[in-house]
Amino acid sequence: MWLLIPFVAVPMIEIALFISIGGAIGLAWTLLIVLTTAVIGANLVRSEGAKELGKLRQSFSSLSDPSESLASGAMILFAGALLLTPGFFTDTVGFLLLIPQVRSRVFQYLRTKVNVQKFQFGEPPRQQQRYDDVIDGDFEPVDPDKHPTHPSGWTRH
Repeated sequence: MWLLIPFVAVPMIEIALFISIGGAIGLAWTLLIVLTTAVIGANLVRSEGAKELGKLRQSFSSLSDPSESLASGAMILFAGALLLTPGFFTDTVGFLLLIPQVRSRVFQYLRTKVNVQKFQFGEPPRQQQRYDDVIDGDFEPVDPDKHPTHPSGWTRH
């Protein structure tokens, strides 16, 4: 039910903004603004995404928690989708998500709402079981009809 509200509300907000802004500045300027924000937004998404990818690589190389970089990258991706969607409301939200401080605040808010049970980087170390009664060895099958010419001290005749 909660997911239905944005799918209905956002298009209604966009239609209302298109009608009011288009009525105030005209159709050509409205379309030019929508096209310009898409082009500027795509360039900003690319540059912010590259910065965040560098932070993600740094967190992997230093073995630190990459969750903020991953969440920030997801928000940049979402911002790109919003900026490529024609509309003033979606462009505003998209541009806001491209601001690092806004992404950080959104991440801090989401962090309070999400409960991480366990975070582990890499595979857990495996504990080897020790079997003190196991003897490791090699063997060669011996033909029962053939007797060794040089018996070892380990066997009796």
